[in-house]
Amino acid sequence: MAEEKQHQALYRRYRPQTPAEVLGQDHVVRALTGAIREGRLHHAFLFCGPRGTGKTSTARILAKMVNCEQGPTPDHCGTCVQCVAIREGTHLDVVEIDAASHGGVEDARELRERAPTAPAMGREKVYIIDEAQRLTAPAFDALLKLFEEPPPGVRFVLATTEPQKMPATIVGRTQR
Repeated sequence: MAEEKQHQALYRRYRPQTPAEVLGQDHVVRALTGAIREGRLHHAFLFCGPRGTGKTSTARILAKMVNCEQGPTPDHCGTCVQCVAIREGTHLDVVEIDAASHGGVEDARELRERAPTAPAMGREKVYIIDEAQRLTAPAFDALLKLFEEPPPGVRFVLATTEPQKMPATIVGRTQR
């Protein structure tokens, strides 16, 4: 009997895994790799663009860059325990949050309380908030202090298709 493979959506199967595989976003890749080389990586990012432009994929690549056992490095190995766990979605310190279903003030407060704790298995925690424009106004208010005074070893990536819906107080504290 042939071994059955679990169904995987095409966008997950063909998701870029390295900066070189990210297509059409050269300016973003260049900024991130340059910041890592210079040791000047920002604590919060706003990745915006239409659906399918690689916002979440680039955020996961950033997580590999900062957590790779050979890093932080713009050329992560892709084979160490850290890189593999991030690729497989099992890394304890890389948390993807869907703001469409977890965008309330209680969710933001929980994130604010968890963020300052030390990473469990990696060098840094990376919180990827997908559909960030769906966070409620009170949720943004609850996260503001976290963005103003980020704890050490924590990075935030806000991914959105509608950057115009993001509060200026948050946008002003991110690298777009």
